[in-house]
Amino acid sequence: MADPVHAIAMHGQPALPADFKAFPYVNPAVKKGGKIAYGVVGTFDNLNPFILKSMRTTARGMLDPEFGNLVYDSLMQRSRDEAFSLYGLLAETVEWDEDRTYIQFNLNPKAKWADGQPVTPEDVIFTFELFRDKGRVPFSSRLDKVAKMEKVGERSVRFTFNEKADREFPLLIAMTPILPKHAIDPATFDQTTLKFPVGSGPYKVASVTPGERIVYERRDDYWAKDLPSKVGFDNYDQISVEYFLQDSTLFEAFKKGEVDVYSEGSPVRWKRSYDFPAVISGDVVKDTFTPKTPSGMLGFVFNLRRPIFDNLKLRQGLTLVFDFEWVNKNLFENAYTRTQSYWQNSKLSYLDAPADDRELALLGDAKNRILPGVLDGTYRLPVTDASGRDRNVLREAMTLFREAGYTVKDGKMVDAKGTPLAFEVMTQNEGQEKMALAYQRSLAALGISLSVRTVDDAQYQQRSQTFDYDMIIKSFSSSLSPGVEQQQRWGSASRDRSGVDSFAGVADPDVDKLVNNLLNARSEDDFVAAVRAHDRMLVSNFYVVPLYHVAEQWVARRKYIDRPQAVPLYGYQLQTWWDARAQK
Repeated sequence: MADPVHAIAMHGQPALPADFKAFPYVNPAVKKGGKIAYGVVGTFDNLNPFILKSMRTTARGMLDPEFGNLVYDSLMQRSRDEAFSLYGLLAETVEWDEDRTYIQFNLNPKAKWADGQPVTPEDVIFTFELFRDKGRVPFSSRLDKVAKMEKVGERSVRFTFNEKADREFPLLIAMTPILPKHAIDPATFDQTTLKFPVGSGPYKVASVTPGERIVYERRDDYWAKDLPSKVGFDNYDQISVEYFLQDSTLFEAFKKGEVDVYSEGSPVRWKRSYDFPAVISGDVVKDTFTPKTPSGMLGFVFNLRRPIFDNLKLRQGLTLVFDFEWVNKNLFENAYTRTQSYWQNSKLSYLDAPADDRELALLGDAKNRILPGVLDGTYRLPVTDASGRDRNVLREAMTLFREAGYTVKDGKMVDAKGTPLAFEVMTQNEGQEKMALAYQRSLAALGISLSVRTVDDAQYQQRSQTFDYDMIIKSFSSSLSPGVEQQQRWGSASRDRSGVDSFAGVADPDVDKLVNNLLNARSEDDFVAAVRAHDRMLVSNFYVVPLYHVAEQWVARRKYIDRPQAVPLYGYQLQTWWDARAQK
């Protein structure tokens, strides 16, 4: 039997001791009160975030990495100031063994649902069984790696794992939101609903205008408000989420004061468009944050389910044709840095890190599929002259197209059968469309036909969810503790699973092996080696045409929305901000 602990970490030990009072990036003395209005682009017709139906049109705030999980608590709470550490929430303490063959959650006796009922082990067991039977990925697959789930004593639940489980899996169990058995009908759980749910979280749904607005009210009787892992969070009496059809409309609403916080993604707009009266008067404040996290990968994603893209040399050639320098100069005032690695700006990246013996052993024969420059850490995408038609780079691309079996005939790039090389990129907004049109011009110079189709949000979500596109622009976020999301993005088992993030449709045993290596790494050194090997494989296989990143986060806010001075490892966290008007 293991001793109960207050927190767990993916690698090493949690940073905070058992008697910690609050996370280091919150203001523990903040007074609760006031309100905030968030704004998002899209629509919603559902308050159940755990089902496949309307999965991408569930109201924001129900299960939300940005605004917080307002209604449902999980067994443990993540610290955003550590790579991957969890502290007690519904679970007061945790027990597990060195090999992580099991994990036991000892529930906090104070934990209660919004209707006053206690949170019980039966609720935990009910939740995982319900997700298995009626939930969406990844919740539906949680029990696939569990040999036995059982109530232990009066307040505890133990999960014993089978051979499919990896070392990250106990932490994913711990982060799973728990639902009330007494307030849910399993027969109708998989149907969309606007019925107000019963949760154990800090807020309850107060009102809903379908597709337009959802309002949450803070619970005065929230059981965990004084828990160390929740001190300094959930500071508004009211949170509203306002919906808009376009980002431009959302930005105008922010300028008018209808929305209180705006997360800016455009460097051009950040430089040029914040000259409206509220900024000049000081009523709107601009904040710049520098998180200590990897770059992630934004890019044009090839859909390998399309036979045309099942050709590595072709994907490599198409990657070279994109003229980043032209785009950066003409569209973004040279504000961006070209992304070369999925974990750029961190020790997990292959950049400038030659593969050592540990990593070569993990790669095995797959090392022969890695570009030599990627293997020794020196590879970089070519830098063009920013003309849009750099002859040296296009010549290199043409060599790759010929190796892929393509030639130019009558001004068109054709395969051995004479079929022209043509495909479509699906875009979501004006910014993506501009990038796609720039790519279109460069490809046209080589006789390649790229059509650009911009669709509305509903169609975009439906088509991306069912992988109905040739190419799409997507962002793959990266953390300092990559894990099971890598299986969902790149694993063979995810290729044909609707609703997961397998946008490239990769099905490759070598990729599967490398992902499993990082999931099962026991030491920090093994973990770093495993992620770097995975990074090298992704880069060498050109599943994505890399675009760009910035090292900063830009947020504008109304002056009366205040925030802590400390910024956690992962950057700003909206759930710790507050209404300054309530502090008087």
